[in-house]
Amino acid sequence: MPQSVIDQQFIERLQAGDNSAFKTLISIYHSKLLIVARAIAGDVFAEDVTQEAWASIYKAIGKFEGRSSLSTWMIQIVSNEAKSRLRREKRHSSYGDIDDIQTSVDPANFDSSGHWSSPPSRWEINTPELMLQEDQLRRCIEHTLTILPENQKAVFLLRDVEQTELNDIAEILAISEANVRVILHRARLKLMAVINHYQETGEC
Repeated sequence: MPQSVIDQQFIERLQAGDNSAFKTLISIYHSKLLIVARAIAGDVFAEDVTQEAWASIYKAIGKFEGRSSLSTWMIQIVSNEAKSRLRREKRHSSYGDIDDIQTSVDPANFDSSGHWSSPPSRWEINTPELMLQEDQLRRCIEHTLTILPENQKAVFLLRDVEQTELNDIAEILAISEANVRVILHRARLKLMAVINHYQETGEC
């Protein structure tokens, strides 16, 4: 069933006060909202921010008018909650701090979706989705993600794990789409080294 239809069914039940529908909504979207919260506010505040966002969603669902998808609407709420938390904590996001943005990446490396025009030659598994289907490789990637700079981790998770559109990532992180592409490219280059090693040796 198309997501838009599922969302509409949820909306009708939620606006009628169906708590079981809200529990289902949480089960579907919690992980994605948590990733958005981490991307903006960091790991320390992510869980609190997500819980605050769910409270706001519960209170505001009656006012949802369907001008955007339910997913987009909820992502905007958690994004706003995360930015508010950063302001309260007097912290500043560094997602836009990129060195040599004009020279570090050739735009021809990317297609319109943000993926490489031609995957690196040694990658036998040429899409993030297929990579993540291999358990050992997934563990290697997850370990590498823990040591990536926070901005690279956030963009990679939003784009290659959650399949968030580039323009939406730019809006969520309050940076330009060009910056999103550069950060994503840098994260993938680091992960590429891990994957190349895995394919050559079978080990992380």
